[in-house]
Amino acid sequence: MKLFIFLSIFFFAAAITVNAQSTSLKKDTLKVWGECGMCKKTIEKSAKTAGATVANWDTETKMLVIAYDPKKTDNKKIQQAIAGSGYDTRDERASKEAYDKLHECCQYERKPADSASAKKGSH
Repeated sequence: MKLFIFLSIFFFAAAITVNAQSTSLKKDTLKVWGECGMCKKTIEKSAKTAGATVANWDTETKMLVIAYDPKKTDNKKIQQAIAGSGYDTRDERASKEAYDKLHECCQYERKPADSASAKKGSH
C-alpha cells in the first residue's frame, strides 16, 4: 500500500513538472517570405538553430509558427537567424548578400527597403 501511495505521488508530481515545462514555452506566429519546400527546410532549420524548439513554416500562407524557451532565446534572435539565411521576416530584412545566395527558385519578390530600415542598416 505504501508503494502504491509513493508511486501515485511520484507520477502526480512528474505530471505537474511536465505540464509546467510545456507551458513555459512562448509561442509566436510571424510572416517569413519564401517560395518552396527548400525555403521551408532552411527557414525552419534557421529558427531551430537560433533556439526554437518548434518551427513550422507554411509555404502557402508564409506564416511561421515557433515555440521557444524565453530563458534561452527570443523572437528577435530567431528572426535575425532567419534573415541571416536570406529570408525577410516581419521585423528583420535579410542582407542583399544573404538573399543573393538563395537558390534561384527560393528568391522571392522582395519589398523595397523603407527609409527607416535603410537608415537602421547604415549605422
